[in-house]
Amino acid sequence: MTQFWSLSAAGFAATAIAFGPARMGFGLFVPEFRTEFEMSSALVGLISSLGFLGFLIGLLVAQALLSRRGPEFPVLAGLAAATTGMGLVALAPGLPVLAFGVFLAASSAGLAWTPFNDAVHRKVADPDRPTALSAVSTGTGSGIALAGFIALGMHLWGLPWRFSWAVFAAASAAALCLNWRALRRVEKAGDTGPENGWRALLHAAALPLFVIGFAFGTTTAIYISFAADRMVTVGGVPGLPVAATPALVYICYGLIGLSGMLTGRVKAMIGLPWLLRFLMLAGALSLVLVAISPDTWAGLVLSAGLQGVHLMMISAVLAFWSERLFPSLPSLGFTAVLLAAAAGNVLGPLAAGMALDAVGAQAMFLGAAVLPALTALWLRDRHAHERPAATA
Repeated sequence: MTQFWSLSAAGFAATAIAFGPARMGFGLFVPEFRTEFEMSSALVGLISSLGFLGFLIGLLVAQALLSRRGPEFPVLAGLAAATTGMGLVALAPGLPVLAFGVFLAASSAGLAWTPFNDAVHRKVADPDRPTALSAVSTGTGSGIALAGFIALGMHLWGLPWRFSWAVFAAASAAALCLNWRALRRVEKAGDTGPENGWRALLHAAALPLFVIGFAFGTTTAIYISFAADRMVTVGGVPGLPVAATPALVYICYGLIGLSGMLTGRVKAMIGLPWLLRFLMLAGALSLVLVAISPDTWAGLVLSAGLQGVHLMMISAVLAFWSERLFPSLPSLGFTAVLLAAAAGNVLGPLAAGMALDAVGAQAMFLGAAVLPALTALWLRDRHAHERPAATA
C-alpha cells in the first residue's frame, strides 16, 4: 500500500473516532444525560465546553509531541485517550466521572488530527495532498454517522446508552491498531529553528483564516451541543420515536457531510472565496432551521445536512488553506487555525447554554446564526488569495 493510501486510511479512521463519537458523542446523548444526571442547559453547556477545552489542550500537546517524537506518538496518544475517555463515560457513576471522560475523549481530536498535516506534507506528493487531507478531514462524517447508527440501534433494540459508549471505545481501540501500523514508518521531522515558531504565523494574510476558524468553531459547537436536544424537547418528528431523534440527526449530519470529499473539486470550480461564503451561510441556515422548524422531517434533514456540509468542507478547507499559507510549517499552521476554532468551541456552548436558559431555544439559535452569516458577508475575494511574504 502506498503512503498516500495508508496515511489517508489511517487519518480517516483517526478522525472518524476522534471527531465522531469521541468529540461529538456527548451531544448525541444529551437527552439521556439530562435524565440520568439531572443536568440543566447551563450544565450541559459547561460539560460540552469542558470537552472542547480538552480539544484545545490536545492541540497544544500534539504540537509539542510532534516536534519531539514525530506524528506517530501524538496520534496514538490521542486514540488511547479516546478509548479511555469513552470507556469512562460508559461506566460513569456520576457527573464528575462523566465530565472527565468527555474531557479526555474530546482531547483526542486535538491530539490525533494535526499530525497528519505533517505526515501528508512529507510523505505524499504535492498534487495528491489536497485529496489526502480532504480524506483525513472527512473521516469525521463517517464517525458521526456511525455513532448515529449505533445510537439508533440502541433505541430499536432497547439497549442502555452505556452500551453505545462501550462500542465506541472498542472501535477506538481498533483505530489505534491501524494507526500504529501506518505511522510507524513516518519519521520525526527535523528540528525547526527559532524563526520557524509561532511568530512565523503572525501575518495579516492569516487573519481571515483565523476568523473563519473561530466562526466555524462557534457554530459547530453550538449545533453539536444543543440541536438534537432541541428537537427532542419539541417532540421529535412525525412517525419516529422521540428518543431516536438525535440518532437520525447525527446520521443525516454524517452521511450528507461526506460531501466533504468533494471539497477540492468544488473549490476548483467556484473558487475558495465563494466556497467559504456558501459554507458559512449553510452553517447559519442550519441553526435557523433548528430554531423555526425543529419538529419536521424537512427541517431536521436539511438542518443536519447543511451543518454536516459546513463542518466537513470547512475542515478540509482549513487543512489545505493553512498548508498553502505556511508550507514550511504544515502542522503548526494547522494547529494555529484549529486553536482559533477551539476557542469558538469553548466559548460557544458556554454562552449558548446560558442564553438558552435566559431567552429560550428559538432566540438562542437565531442569535447564534448571526455569527456565520456576518462572517460570510465580511469575507472578501482577496482574503482567500493573500499569502505571507515569506512563503509566497
